[in-house]
This record gives sequence, C-alpha cells and structure tokens, in this order.
Amino acid sequence: MRLLQFILPLLFVVFNTSENVEIKRKSLQVGDQIPNFSLIDNNGETFDTEDYIGKQPLVIFFYPKDNSPVCTSEVCSFRDSFAEFQELNAKIVGISSDHVISHDSFSKKHKLPYLLLSDHKKRVQKLFGVPKRFLGFSAGRVTYIANKKGKVIFIFKDHNEAQAHTEKALKALRDEKEKLQ
Repeated sequence: MRLLQFILPLLFVVFNTSENVEIKRKSLQVGDQIPNFSLIDNNGETFDTEDYIGKQPLVIFFYPKDNSPVCTSEVCSFRDSFAEFQELNAKIVGISSDHVISHDSFSKKHKLPYLLLSDHKKRVQKLFGVPKRFLGFSAGRVTYIANKKGKVIFIFKDHNEAQAHTEKALKALRDEKEKLQ
C-alpha cells in the first residue's frame, strides 16, 4: 500500500507534466513569421535564417534522432526529392538535438545534399513549439514551410509517416508558387 501511495502521485506528475508542457508551449502557426535562429550545421558552420529570409523559401523539418529507422526514412525521402526542391528554389534543413558529429556521420552515410542542424539544447525546438513525444523524452516530427518572406505557409505533423513530410512539403511549395503566378 505504501508503494502505491508513492507511485500514484509520481505517475500523476510524470503524465500531467508532459501534457501541461504541451498546453503551455505556443506552437508556431500558419501565418506566423518564423523565428530567427542560428545553429551549427553538420559541417561545423553556422546556419542563420536571416541569410535566407527574403531570398528563398525554407523547408525546416524537425526529427527525433539520427540513425533511427523512421528518421532515416524521412531524411532519405527529402534527399531523393532534393532536385524537385531545388526547382522550387527551396532551402531544406533538418533539425534534431543530436550533436554535430552525429549529424556529420549521418549525413555522409546517407549522402544528404542538404544541411542537418544541431539543436542539442532544444532551444529552436522550443522557439517553434515542436511537440514532445513519449512523456517528453523525444522530440516530435514536424515540417514547417516558410515562404520567401519567412511567413509560415504550411505545417505538417505526423510522427510515423516520415515520407509524407516530403510529399506535403513539395505540394505546399508548388501551391505557393502557383498562387504567386
């Protein structure tokens, strides 16, 4: 009985805290301006959004972990469609909390033609309001599309359908291009 008295409040705190964090965190919405940020990329260089806003659309996708099966599928899907993103003049960046060294190895292993950014302090994930998964221990999988002006035009959240992120991102960029013609 004493063990139960200890475990129940602990479980309440663990489960309730995770939900409260999600409720309190303001997620970026369609129509919002993407926050300015800079992070170190897989090459050890600084990536800064200010270098791209006003010049080209951005595809920013957050993923949980290098070398996990679903994440590998996602990054390879973006890789396999890279030429289509280039035709739309879009800059792709993937972001996770993995270290730069992990990103470099992961990028080379899968021959990624775009940058992976290290958000090891999860600062940018918080700026965007990326939801957490698995009791707050794992980052969610979210793709944000920002137009040339840096305004969010599309958001896609799906933790399991990794390849859908690429398909939805391309569609959003094509729709935006059509709208501007």
